[in-house]
Amino acid sequence: MGLKRARKYNSLKAEDLTLNYDVEGLDAGFEEEYIPEEGIIGQEKAIKALTVGIEIKSPGYNIFVTGLSGTGKLSTIKKVLESITPLESELSDYAYVNNFNDEDRPILLEFPTGKGAAFKKDMELAIKFLRENIPQYLENQQYLDKRKRLVDSYGNSQQKLYMQFEDKLQSDGFTLGQSQSTETPQPEILIEKNKKLYYIQQLDDLLGEKLIDKKEAIKLTKKYSSYKQELQIVLRKGIKLSQEFQLRLTDLEKEHTSTLVMATLDEVNFRYQYPKIAEYLQMVAEDVLNNLDVFAERKDARENPAPGIVVDYLKAYEVNVILDNSETKGAPVFIETYPTYNNIFGTIDKMSDGNGGWYSDFSKIKAGSLLRANNGYLILRAIDSFNEPGVWKTLKRVLLYGSLEIQDPGTYYQIATSMLKPEPIKINTKIIFIGNNEVYNMLSNYEDDFNKIFKIKAEFDYEMNRNDRTIIEFYHFIKYICKKESLLNFDISAIEKLFQYSARYAGNKNKLTTRFAYIIDLMLEADFWAKNDGAAEVSAKHIQEAYNTTNERHGLGNYKMTEMMKKGLILIDTKGSRAGQINGLAVYGDGITSYGKPTRITASVSIGSGNIINVERESGLSGSSHNKGVLIISGFIREMFGKTIPLSFNASLVFEQGYGMIDGDSASIAEIAALLSCLAEIPINQQIAVTGSVNQKGDAQPIGGVNEKIEGFYDICKSMGLTGKQGVIIPFQNVEDLLLKDEVVEAVKLKQFHIYAVTHVSEALEILLGYKAGERLKTGKYEKDTIFGKVEENLCKMHRVLRPRPASTKQSKEKKVTKTE
Repeated sequence: MGLKRARKYNSLKAEDLTLNYDVEGLDAGFEEEYIPEEGIIGQEKAIKALTVGIEIKSPGYNIFVTGLSGTGKLSTIKKVLESITPLESELSDYAYVNNFNDEDRPILLEFPTGKGAAFKKDMELAIKFLRENIPQYLENQQYLDKRKRLVDSYGNSQQKLYMQFEDKLQSDGFTLGQSQSTETPQPEILIEKNKKLYYIQQLDDLLGEKLIDKKEAIKLTKKYSSYKQELQIVLRKGIKLSQEFQLRLTDLEKEHTSTLVMATLDEVNFRYQYPKIAEYLQMVAEDVLNNLDVFAERKDARENPAPGIVVDYLKAYEVNVILDNSETKGAPVFIETYPTYNNIFGTIDKMSDGNGGWYSDFSKIKAGSLLRANNGYLILRAIDSFNEPGVWKTLKRVLLYGSLEIQDPGTYYQIATSMLKPEPIKINTKIIFIGNNEVYNMLSNYEDDFNKIFKIKAEFDYEMNRNDRTIIEFYHFIKYICKKESLLNFDISAIEKLFQYSARYAGNKNKLTTRFAYIIDLMLEADFWAKNDGAAEVSAKHIQEAYNTTNERHGLGNYKMTEMMKKGLILIDTKGSRAGQINGLAVYGDGITSYGKPTRITASVSIGSGNIINVERESGLSGSSHNKGVLIISGFIREMFGKTIPLSFNASLVFEQGYGMIDGDSASIAEIAALLSCLAEIPINQQIAVTGSVNQKGDAQPIGGVNEKIEGFYDICKSMGLTGKQGVIIPFQNVEDLLLKDEVVEAVKLKQFHIYAVTHVSEALEILLGYKAGERLKTGKYEKDTIFGKVEENLCKMHRVLRPRPASTKQSKEKKVTKTE
């Protein structure tokens, strides 16, 4: 008796495969002034999280924004910041000045907004004023008279000191002269005879000329030694007198100019009564008075850092304003597109000393975007912060301690280039990281202190619910882009088609995508094709052409696979039937476009112990999801047939001509069908392709890429010839995801192609094999003449073959006798 035929399954109707939007009348609520933001639409949860993170000013409430690219994260962040940040913010100007007590530790000065540049200008004028007036003060008659009296007093003291010593020398026949034996003349004691002067070394000459005798020569030698020691004492006294003179002269200059210096700097201090200003100006005053030679243009008061380098010594009094917020309105918002260490944290420039070395000073300190965004917001891409050396480590330290130390990044390259240690700056910048969930989860789980400094997570959804409000907002967005980009007018059909593709990008009829970058690209290209056709408006065909050409640009792999299938290089049957062989469906893509293609799945069985071999896994080409799918299939087989019969078979499943990695469980229904076809010895209709996963109970479960998979099989069937019997089986949950291209919808409408939705694997089996799947009877067996009944029957046969046969009576007796013996 033949197998029982399956009931007839109705395929989906054409109207189930697409979605029509009625956009007429939406113009009524459109205002030209309305400017929708692509990131705002449909992102209520993300905006709420952003608002909380922005408005809470406590430490640690930095924000990590996640979401797919193209969802308008950056646009939304900017819009939200503009809408909720205060118009007036407590900003400061920052400047570094020379620390005259320790030049390696520059001093930080903080000013109210706009005062930093003013202070710099006032200091320039003050130093210029001193530079012009100090020489005049040191040239007026009152000062010159005092200086003359001091010089005269010093001269008299020096003269008296040397005259007293010279009188003693002359009483013993000596006089004070100068030695010419060195480059610099030195005081020397000389012998005076007959109005001629002789060095002590010329005693032999005096003896030879009989001007002295030996006794007198010995006496002169002893006297010379005594006076030589006394000369050193006199010289030391002279040096001390000279030093005292210089000190008194310096004190006189300070005394005479201090009123000018203090009055000039007090005037500056009066205008800037801020913390540390008075202390700094006192240091400036002391340094000016200690270096009056610089202002009097007499000589350089400080040493050059290296020979041959010209130094402006008045530069020590400059003010290095590293941040001027005078033009900043409201809280600053910075988007750092090139987040190197220097660009974020600032740097200290260096100068060559001409000998291969480097040096720097306070005037070379420069601010980075972190300081420029102080009391505001700095937006960074998370992954960039980890790719740049030292950025994340330093940023974490700044956020934890609220303090920024501008340093040269040479330490990260083990190069000591600068010994400067500028005074730290208190930082209150809120950091907004943009990244994805993978980066966020990695940091949250493995990075110390990450959750302390990034307490807010704002997730941007890639889709939004389709309702009256979002439809109107989406429509207004389309109109806004047309105006903004100066595009042609989009007619009703074009707008309806954009809605369809928006739902398709979202992967569900009841959703619209929030990846507005895709929609904008589609609009721009559709406008190009409309203008290329000379059309006055953009219509649905131009949208379709833009979509198709985008796929073509990225579809070389699709073209090559189709060509190989048509030539028979990749084996695919779209006609006939065959046991243990089925057309599964896979999706390929490059991240921009994707396409579906059928792939042949085969199964083979033999007598064994119930093992199902995943050939892809054994060859290292199976991902974890696919491995799980095959294990679920094993569970399904045990659930269906292992309760009453030992599973005495081995099976293998393979994706034929597949040499790349395979992952996902969307081929589970197809693999079960191929396996049961082998066990039941019933051929599978090759005109039907299958996609869908199952659980251990055989319930169909939804999969992704359903539109691409259906269209991919349709294209192959079309290229090989449509029979009117071809089609695809999908899980019923994927019906609301169907948004197929017009050609496929038309083919379904004309009954040239069919799409079946199933809830259980048994329904797929009946469609594929053409026979009833079968129910389990009260006896525990499946009804005969059904697919499951046939599988059960063959499993029993395998078990009987595998089961050992009972021994004959004679053999049994012999065995017993042998045992007894």
